[in-house]
Amino acid sequence: MSDLFIKQSAPAVFFGKLGRQALRGVEQIGDATMLCFQALALIVARPWQGKHFILQLSALGVGSLIIIVITGAFTGMVLALQGYYTLAKFGSESLLGAGVGMSIIRELGPVLGAFMIIGRAGSSITAEIGIMRVTEQTDALEMMAVNPMQRILLPRIVATTLAVPLLVSIFDVIGIGSGYIVGVELLGVNPGAYIAELIAKVTMHDLYGGWVKAVVFGFMIGAICTYMGYRSEPTTEGVARATTQAVVIASVGVLIVDYILTSFFL
Repeated sequence: MSDLFIKQSAPAVFFGKLGRQALRGVEQIGDATMLCFQALALIVARPWQGKHFILQLSALGVGSLIIIVITGAFTGMVLALQGYYTLAKFGSESLLGAGVGMSIIRELGPVLGAFMIIGRAGSSITAEIGIMRVTEQTDALEMMAVNPMQRILLPRIVATTLAVPLLVSIFDVIGIGSGYIVGVELLGVNPGAYIAELIAKVTMHDLYGGWVKAVVFGFMIGAICTYMGYRSEPTTEGVARATTQAVVIASVGVLIVDYILTSFFL
């Protein structure tokens, strides 16, 4: 009788755990949203954090420039190689410029750029804030009448929101340029056709879509990574767990939001 009760209650236990995890996830989303907007509300409060905005923009943006350049260059090269051999089967090699440009500007630039920034800058944001909690630096700021959200969270959220669109624009230029080098110099595509098709097919609508994605992704990265660090357990294991969760959640969030935004900009 007890075995039968256990077998019958197993689905209830499974769905009970699933429901609790879902509720916990919704609660965390609400908490992160409230924390983020509480920090953003302090953007006009004195003392202004202009110095810290610049420092974070330099650390997160300039510090990620090399990886963005390398990723953009090889992404453009691979696209040019794959696109050329695909288009050659249909005798449409002249469309290589348009294919490389639209693929990078609309999708690969914002998404791959966001992934690189999550791995390089987002993880450091979470780890840095988590270590501040372990070493009680946030408590020390409160003792000195300094709002930790204004000093720590706000500059990083604003910095990622501004840095990601700038880095994605560099990614786009480097990717299209490297695609030109491979397509024209190595594969023999007509340079005039490459540029002409690129200009004709890529419109301002495509550029706007890529920039909007980059701004949204930057805000998401800043909000998620600062929240995970600020709410992490003040232990070394808690910081490590929060850093891993921040990278995973931000990466999955980028893919989900990318689909939603793409459906609006088609």
